[in-house]
Amino acid sequence: MTTQNIGILHPGEMGISVAASAKNSGHPVFWVSQGRSEATRARAEQFGLRELRSLSELCETCSMIISVCPPKYAGELSQQVLWAEFEGTFVDANAISPMRSQEISKQMDLAGVEYVDGGIIGGPAWQENSTFLYLSGLQSEQVAHCFERGPLVTRIIGQEIGRASAMKMCYAAKTKGMTALLCSIVATANELGVWEDLERHWSAEVSGAGRKAVEDIRRVTTKAWRFSGEMEEIASTLDFAGLPTGFYKSAAENYRRMAHFKDHEELPELEEVFRSLVRSS
Repeated sequence: MTTQNIGILHPGEMGISVAASAKNSGHPVFWVSQGRSEATRARAEQFGLRELRSLSELCETCSMIISVCPPKYAGELSQQVLWAEFEGTFVDANAISPMRSQEISKQMDLAGVEYVDGGIIGGPAWQENSTFLYLSGLQSEQVAHCFERGPLVTRIIGQEIGRASAMKMCYAAKTKGMTALLCSIVATANELGVWEDLERHWSAEVSGAGRKAVEDIRRVTTKAWRFSGEMEEIASTLDFAGLPTGFYKSAAENYRRMAHFKDHEELPELEEVFRSLVRSS
């Protein structure tokens, strides 16, 4: 196995787990400290990532860069990598539409950078067979080799750019989309005074269903700031496929209304979530 210097942009909650799998597979992993938070630094140091001070240094040092960031920053970050004259393999593993991935790929191709489309399904990759990195593109096998010892699992689904992103969009449309729908249903039931009745009915149909609904809504609040952009990307994907987009635009708005829970140390109570979701006329 050829060892590669791998750069991770950036070691957030998901990115650090991707970096850890690459490091576990025998590859040195680098990160850029410039402009990053103390929490990011703590994660990078905990898992033995090697610090570089600037993106230019990262692009000079690494033969592969993996982008794992909120979707709204994906295009900007790829441009910064190009401006830094990177010459290796760039993996965009962000939750973006297939069309955006194809646009970034074209820009990379013009600059002579190898591009691989990626889509991550699952939470941070700390357990075997729980998180999957789907890959499409000519250099997909090269990328997959960098994670052969896991626990992140790689799956190659072709050479066509956009296939991995399409897989991610369709999967998240169900999982995160259903949670956004659940938020709307429960908040509406509460506004109309029937939430307790609905919760009892759900729990009578499936034991614990009402309690699980409450837990799912409370848990998603701290991630909502990331999911709003992902819902917009899904809406764009459906639009390209010729399908209506209204539901996912509404889902994006639900997540935007809960985005302020991002840095809360404790999960909010359901009543707090209701106050965020429901806007007075």
